[in-house]
Amino acid sequence: MKLLVISFGCQMSVADGDEMARPLRARGFTAAKGLDDADALILNTCTVRQQAEDRAVSQIGRLRRWKDERPERLLIVAGCAAERIGDWLRTRFPYIDLVVGAKSIEQYPIILEAALKERFSWARDNAGAWDGRDPAPGTAGFVTIMRGCNYACSYCIVPAVRGPEAYRPLEAVLEQTRALATSGGKEVTFLGQTVNSWRDAQGRDFADLLRAADAVAGIERIRFMSPHPFFLGPRLLAALAETAKTAPHMHLPAQSGSDRVLKAMRRNYTAASLLEKVRALRAAVPGIQVSTDLIAGFPGETEEDFSATLRLAREGDFCAAYCFRFSAREGTEAASLPGQLPDGLKEERLARLLELVDAQTRRHLDAMRGRRVRVILEDSTDGRTEGCFRARLDAPGTPGTAVDAEVTGRTDTALKARALASAPSGVVSLTA
Repeated sequence: MKLLVISFGCQMSVADGDEMARPLRARGFTAAKGLDDADALILNTCTVRQQAEDRAVSQIGRLRRWKDERPERLLIVAGCAAERIGDWLRTRFPYIDLVVGAKSIEQYPIILEAALKERFSWARDNAGAWDGRDPAPGTAGFVTIMRGCNYACSYCIVPAVRGPEAYRPLEAVLEQTRALATSGGKEVTFLGQTVNSWRDAQGRDFADLLRAADAVAGIERIRFMSPHPFFLGPRLLAALAETAKTAPHMHLPAQSGSDRVLKAMRRNYTAASLLEKVRALRAAVPGIQVSTDLIAGFPGETEEDFSATLRLAREGDFCAAYCFRFSAREGTEAASLPGQLPDGLKEERLARLLELVDAQTRRHLDAMRGRRVRVILEDSTDGRTEGCFRARLDAPGTPGTAVDAEVTGRTDTALKARALASAPSGVVSLTA
């Protein structure tokens, strides 16, 4: 039997989808090539923005024909939107077999077992179908180290659908990281809503976790998403500077450059303090590339507030930014704030913001020309450098290998590079 996983949203959603696939894989399901090939589908949803939720709901609607063609197919809808509007989904789409909200992911294997106990005879239907091996891993993998969020940002639905923070034990994180390395993975990304708030009962914090992961043999590169500025302190800065494998890139969400808007968002920093964090990062790790998140059109945002966001983007000199127009999420404080802006104005401000950050990205890409990078190939020519950017080589290599290369040019969003047989004199490294 064949299983397909479709995940909307962030890396956490992708990682959750992979985790929810494991119990079915253990029962004999192998990877489907596509929807037509699938006997079971896990649709993992996102609700951080209305657009992501709408895309998932639209996809569920289109799956009616898929179910009608073969009613015995299994459709599981999971994730953050399933947590927020699960009852409505069950009523609106009665052909869904199982709805699992994000707060229930830890109990998911038990829920799945109960729901399917009478549905399949695993021994009969899957005899000889599974050889005991997991699907071949890629060169990079996600490891979820925490779930939930203890903050109450006024625009964010995540605490409501994922609950308070829960931290995975250090040894469990390291065990999965070692398994990734053993199966050929070279890059690990630690995931969490506020990933750098991780801690354990022994008093160890995220800096300790990075140092422990740095010692895992076979892993060449460590990343993490998404840190909160509040937890970027001296201990973490020291760990970033002193661990050899931590990537010289940090995605540090800013959201706005207006202190008035940041207060309304319930972010616990000012524009000035965030920029001070960025300066501290660059002092601790020379050459580090810093990207961010920015929101245009928050309720009550004035032209002066928006200008402050543009100013923050320029002063932060971010190598890239994920920019969004404000999306009101039902059940959040921001959805009922006065001063909701018309869509046209939000779109206009978003366009101006994108124009600025896209120009900065191109400038950062141009500055990479002539530098040496190390590309972990995900296919024969494309892969990720140690910093913020992806790169395409001028000649094919072997997927899964790490290749030293010299940057020769760029596209609008990525690097072009020439593979090097050895490091030539005069080629400057990424962090020089």
